[in-house]
Amino acid sequence: MRSRLLRVTSILYTIMGDQRNQVIKGSPSQYVKLNVGGFLYYTTIRTLTKADCMLRAMFSGKLEVLTDSEGWVLIDRCGLHFGTILNFLRDGSVSLPETSKSLAELLAESKYYCIEELAESCERALDIKKKEIQPICRVPLITSSSEENYLITSSTKPAIKLLINRHNNKYSYTTTSDDNLLKNIELFDKLSLRFSGRILFIKDVIGSSEICCWSFYGNGKRVAEVCCTSIVYSTDKKHTKVEFPEARIYEETLHTLLYENRQNPDAELLQATSTMRPGAISYTSDEEDASGLARLRSNKQSNMASKVE
Repeated sequence: MRSRLLRVTSILYTIMGDQRNQVIKGSPSQYVKLNVGGFLYYTTIRTLTKADCMLRAMFSGKLEVLTDSEGWVLIDRCGLHFGTILNFLRDGSVSLPETSKSLAELLAESKYYCIEELAESCERALDIKKKEIQPICRVPLITSSSEENYLITSSTKPAIKLLINRHNNKYSYTTTSDDNLLKNIELFDKLSLRFSGRILFIKDVIGSSEICCWSFYGNGKRVAEVCCTSIVYSTDKKHTKVEFPEARIYEETLHTLLYENRQNPDAELLQATSTMRPGAISYTSDEEDASGLARLRSNKQSNMASKVE
């Protein structure tokens, strides 16, 4: 153990011994190697001394800089935004980061290197960011099945999708269907506001032939579905009936919360909630039981076929 400590101490001493302070001064076209917090950059003395800032003092021979055995100038700062600083020195202007976090980081580095013009630009951009109104929640409007699958499987949150396609109806609607369709949309909007931080809400307006259907996802897989349409018959023709099963939708939403943070729900809790949810869809494999969904819809439509609103 003692010999190992002596060996480590010797290595550290050798590394520290390879570092030394020196004055760097050369022609403007001379290239300099910079190691800024582990980020490596290669630029000219002309660029580094272009503005009246700390870098000019460091590379015009006024200050000593720390170098290693390979000639890299060591700067003990985060080098993430140093490339932006170099581009500003080269061109006199630069595209600023979009996020407030990155802007604040660039502002701190600009102040450290005493680049006043860049620091002022960052401060103005941050002031504008503070005045912008940020939306409480965002609801993606999917454009393809692949996009839908990516959103659901890549999200760490459970998901709820509302499919709305009123134009898909080939029959006439019953008298209350339009009102119920709007109620479904209104409930979706309210739920997306209430649970925006816990559930991913998605709208689908280009999906299948369904007119109004809720799908609930946990751990990237569909765990339940509430189809809100059925076919009813009158004396002369078929009608499409849109329903608003509000209590069932609320129940499935609360059940979806069991899948937060990609954790599997407690088995006893899942069983207890499943027994209280008549008609809930369950799966016995990793793949979606599409035939089971089809049978469920078929049975539902058959039961409603003899009923006229």
